[in-house]
Amino acid sequence: MTETELARALLSDMVRVRRMEEKCAELYGESKIRGFLHLYVGEEAVAAGSLRALTAGDAVVATYREHAHALLWGISMKAIMAEMFGKQQGCSRGRGGSMHLFDAATRFYGGNAIVAGGLPVAAGLALADKMLNQRRVTACYFGEGAVAEGAFHESLNMAQLWQLPVMFCCENNRYAMGTALDLEQSQVDLTVKAESYRIPALAVDGMDVSACHDAARQGAEHIRDNGGPFFVEFRTYRFRAHSMFDPELYRDKAEVEHWRHQDPIVTFSQKCLKDGTLTADDIDAVEAAAEHEVADAVAFAEAGTWESVGDLERDVLTPHPEMVR
Repeated sequence: MTETELARALLSDMVRVRRMEEKCAELYGESKIRGFLHLYVGEEAVAAGSLRALTAGDAVVATYREHAHALLWGISMKAIMAEMFGKQQGCSRGRGGSMHLFDAATRFYGGNAIVAGGLPVAAGLALADKMLNQRRVTACYFGEGAVAEGAFHESLNMAQLWQLPVMFCCENNRYAMGTALDLEQSQVDLTVKAESYRIPALAVDGMDVSACHDAARQGAEHIRDNGGPFFVEFRTYRFRAHSMFDPELYRDKAEVEHWRHQDPIVTFSQKCLKDGTLTADDIDAVEAAAEHEVADAVAFAEAGTWESVGDLERDVLTPHPEMVR
């Protein structure tokens, strides 16, 4: 892939995510999307840059803020939007909604509503690949709030002991739901915690898509060449509240506005225009394609069908009578 092709791909990835999520926020206001909705606006450089560093066959495990990862890892926007609507054409048949996107065909294993719940899953997937002698990487995304959970420490410890091919991708957006990092962590440099388990680690500007791409590529190459885990702390920032239910009383508007000046889409577009990597026409084409894709996805979701009442017990397991005696 040439420099221009990569730049266009990275910009397209970020714009597709941004436009899809902006539309989701609008649809949420119209009550067409319900339940919890956690938007990734502002953090697009992390998913766009890092996922481009992986290869087909690798696995991705994400959190409840996973729309970007699902889309960029290969789940169609139509299937994602239908899932948001609760339609059976969704990637989880409308049963998972925003927080539980899933697709075994692309090896996208959630979407997980439990903080740090994806880390043990990632360790298990990586163990399976290692036992099958597969030269694969499992990329596990989680927020900095997960670092305070026991599952984080257990998973990193086991990954290092068993030399599991996991790339731990910490999306540090500075607020674990509504608590500032320095109020919940005694050590705010999260790479130090990874290194305490003798896992190689690095921190990167999560608002710079090129830097995110380079860091993830370094991590993936290390895992494939040397085995064992790697940890990347992506220092990023979300522009919107924790969820659509969040009144956002824990941070100043001036702080959010300050970070908006580091919008990864704007800064990358400006950089590409300045160095001649992309033209204004290239950027306009990326925007137009994203808008068209979003419109098609919404139309698909609107036309989707609800699951029938007769299917309510489908895939719901009940114990055998002998087990409840």
